[in-house]
Amino acid sequence: MKYASIKKENLNKWLEYLKKKARLYAPKKKENLFVFRPVKDVAEVCLKYVPTILPPKKYYFPQKEKLLKFSIEPFKTAKAISEFEEFILFGVHTCDIAGIQCMDVVFRDGPEDPNYLNRKDKMTIIGIECLEYCDQYANCVSMANHVPRGGYDLMLVDIGEKFNIHINSEKGERLVKGLSYIKETGEAEMSALERVREAKKKVFKEEFSAPLNKVNQAFSQGFASRVWEDVGRRCVACGNCTAVCPTCYCFDVLDDMDLSLNEGLRYRIWNSCQMDDFAKVAGGEDFRKERANRQRHRYYRKFKYPVDKFNRYFCTGCGRCSRSCMAQINLIETVNSLAAEVKESQK
Repeated sequence: MKYASIKKENLNKWLEYLKKKARLYAPKKKENLFVFRPVKDVAEVCLKYVPTILPPKKYYFPQKEKLLKFSIEPFKTAKAISEFEEFILFGVHTCDIAGIQCMDVVFRDGPEDPNYLNRKDKMTIIGIECLEYCDQYANCVSMANHVPRGGYDLMLVDIGEKFNIHINSEKGERLVKGLSYIKETGEAEMSALERVREAKKKVFKEEFSAPLNKVNQAFSQGFASRVWEDVGRRCVACGNCTAVCPTCYCFDVLDDMDLSLNEGLRYRIWNSCQMDDFAKVAGGEDFRKERANRQRHRYYRKFKYPVDKFNRYFCTGCGRCSRSCMAQINLIETVNSLAAEVKESQK
């Protein structure tokens, strides 16, 4: 079956079932914010939430990851992790699923990243479609990520007393098949889904002042824009924007030596293009010394460079960078200012 449905009163029963199948991660409230956490009490799972502080990226691309252990005499190495556990990401927004698709593109590009791919193979994604804006920072419509675009195993849509479930993979089908409280979707549920989708069209509107092809053109012509000077003056180089982004994948590789200096551990840790020393090379030369240059680079890594290389935008529209910025730099405002400046220069 392609579509199924579950009554909301049976959702916790399903979550208990999922906990037995694999390690389950889902969003829960933490004070006034939301975080993805391992599910201990299914009653704490929250499906109506503003994007979590960190995206679920932290589970398939950890902030700090052991790569291998080594000894010098005798010289030998061993992978720090030989096998990964099965896990389920539950209640993932479509913008974060788009982020996973971006990471797939990066880590499958040669040379492939075995740690990421092995984790991805063990991962099941159960998404939930947003029917209203998270808040004023989201730009998911302009990035076409306010609707499901694949990349998931199951997708939930709230249709009133039930959730409609789109089954998008064999892995997903195995998690609903044979459960008495999950039924194949009938005409009534499909009609309800259609009404929900129609109502959604009235809620979501373009956030950028120009269509995406014009935005791409603005980045092609706006490298020397005054917008970057303004953003650079305001930026405090805290790195929050890249720390919370679902598509930032830069990392550093470090060796941690034992006190004997004979054994050690090699690991990788998230890094950020907004850090002072990120673009510094031997001899002290820094290719992006100014904050304006670093901010411009961040934007180009979302709207220009990956489009040229992968034919894909790496901004998912989640709004986390704007939401977490200590200097209140807003991505929507920045992109709109750039598009307006380039348009004015063409007159």
